Formats: sequence, C-alpha cells, structure tokens
Amino acid sequence: MAFWAYLLRCSDGSFYTGHTEALEHRIGQHQSGQIPGYTHTRRPVTLVWSQDFPSRLEALEAERQIKGWSRAKKQALIAGDWERLSLLARNRQDTSSTSTGSGRTELAGDVSRTVRPEPVEAPALPKDHQ
Repeated sequence: MAFWAYLLRCSDGSFYTGHTEALEHRIGQHQSGQIPGYTHTRRPVTLVWSQDFPSRLEALEAERQIKGWSRAKKQALIAGDWERLSLLARNRQDTSSTSTGSGRTELAGDVSRTVRPEPVEAPALPKDHQ
C-alpha cells in the first residue's frame, strides 16, 4: 500500500501540505469542503505536488519537513527546480536555527531523509534536497 505526501495550492495562493493513503479521495474531500480547517475556506484547491512512500511514517516525515520549508523552497519543489532547492537548502545551513513562522523551529541542514523519485503531478524531490 502506498502513502502520499502532497501540496495543494489554495485559492488565496497559500499552500497546504498533508499526507494520506488515498490521494484522489483526499483531494476530493478537500475540494468538496468535507475536511474542516485550513482548506475549507480556501477552495478551490489544486494539487501541485505529490510523492508516494512505502510507509505512513515516511509520508508523515515528508509532510512535516515540507511544512517547515519557506514558500520559496516549496515553489522550487513544485517547479522541479533542483538547483534553486539546493541553494535554498544550503542557505538554511548557514544559520544555526530559524523560525518557520508556524511556532516550530527547523534545525538548519536537516536534509537526511530519503524521498523515492516516483512523482505523480510534479518531479520528485531528489535525495540530497530534503
């Protein structure tokens, strides 16, 4: 069974990051407003990136990691711009820690997780750019 991490672009231009075991069904739930919360008032939403994983834990780890990324880094992932993604990742390593703006602190340089290159909507995230 595959599990998915995904990025949605909301109608206000913001991004929503989530994970699921049934991607098409979950996107339909977001689109129809069945899921209360962030996307409910920001419909319609558009799937802009997704990646499948062999376990729920790996999909959840990818979701958490991407949620800590800057908007610029998310846009580079969506565009498949690995050079920019690499540059943004290196810039994060130049600081000891930075705020993500969401109450979490992301340790700079945490790029150790593995992503398998099996894209659905956009190119997969290479191993060295997480």
